Amino acid sequence: MGILERVCVFGAGTLGWQIALQCASHGRPTNLYDISTEALENASSNISRKLDSWVEAGEASIVEKESAIKHINVETDPAKAIEGVELVIEAVPERLDLKRKVFADLDTLCDPGTILTTNSSSIRVSLIEDATKRPDLVLNTHFYSFPWRSRVVELMRGTRTSEATLTRVSDFMRSIGMVPLVVRKESTGFIFNRVWRAVKRECLHLVDDGVASFEDVDRAWMCFYGTEVGPFGLMDRVGLDVVRDIENVYYGESRDVRDAPPRLLLERIERGDLGVKSGRGFYSYPEPRYLDKDFLEP
Repeated sequence: MGILERVCVFGAGTLGWQIALQCASHGRPTNLYDISTEALENASSNISRKLDSWVEAGEASIVEKESAIKHINVETDPAKAIEGVELVIEAVPERLDLKRKVFADLDTLCDPGTILTTNSSSIRVSLIEDATKRPDLVLNTHFYSFPWRSRVVELMRGTRTSEATLTRVSDFMRSIGMVPLVVRKESTGFIFNRVWRAVKRECLHLVDDGVASFEDVDRAWMCFYGTEVGPFGLMDRVGLDVVRDIENVYYGESRDVRDAPPRLLLERIERGDLGVKSGRGFYSYPEPRYLDKDFLEP
């Protein structure tokens, strides 16, 4: 069997459109599906803006931009979205019940040999695999935001994922410019998110407990590591509702109250302050305070 060619990204949210762009910009015919026409319109706008920014920065040519656009097809019909594809990357919200339903539906719709993967950042595919009749063809393929920059994708088997499936998906990821990292043992949070979880939880509690402001926590991080954004800015980029859902997965496993989403986070979500996608989270967008020249000045 050769390298996987045709792919469907099932879900056009923040990571969905980014994964689709990564695939299409490397010449892979990519169907981007969402039940919401508004989500698909937003995804198309984001893809167009990102490609324009690459051209302006000299990181892509006009020909490469047009090629990427040509390789993306948006769909609201799931049957058409998966027609003829060899790989599906699910990127729906981080809820186990929803993912199990999606996988059950995909199992019915897709060809018997189609590989089904989840981009879940915290849910192990072993909790999803029995919703299908093809557990040997399912696994986690966890991308991070801005995959063209982060460049890594974490691959984690379920209880019956075949070696051939892992190899084929690894080869596909390399073909779209990603570095596949194999998680050798099932782990909620995979590799990097195990580290990020500890950082995120402590940052949230530092502020929720009144120890520091979220701006000063970000300043500390940015000064020490020379980054353009700190943990709270990163949470805004991910989406505070997504952060809450991920924290609830950890809390559901541990039942440790310190793993539960703190009030600091929940209050913002209740107000509709979800981060970059809503225009306000911990910071206000499109011009967050941490980008100001004087944010790190003495």
